Amino acid sequence: MHIEMVLSEPSMAYPSPPSFTGSISSKSYSVGNMGGNQTTNVDGRALDIARNTEGDLDPSVREYLESALNDIWGRIQQHPDSYLLSKDEFAVFNFYIQRFNGLQEAEQAIARYWHHAQQG
Repeated sequence: MHIEMVLSEPSMAYPSPPSFTGSISSKSYSVGNMGGNQTTNVDGRALDIARNTEGDLDPSVREYLESALNDIWGRIQQHPDSYLLSKDEFAVFNFYIQRFNGLQEAEQAIARYWHHAQQG
């Protein structure tokens, strides 16, 4: 019995996440979702599709993830010292993390997520 395997290389390079088109403004409030406030609902399938896409990301998936990211970033900005990312929110935020390099609010949100994840 002979089994032939066909290995092919991707026809296009892996995409980098779409560029950020919104504006990043600074807002500050005192409490985040530590007390059970709403979190952003994230469909994990969209993130899986984005992670596994070669070439251009489907526009509907990109729009969905951009919307989720904008929601997440808005919540972080509203509660920069206390907002705790959910696991799904962290996954989306981490996918686009290079947009937030050097921003203290983002670094603090990531640190809070990991601190909470290690405790739980």
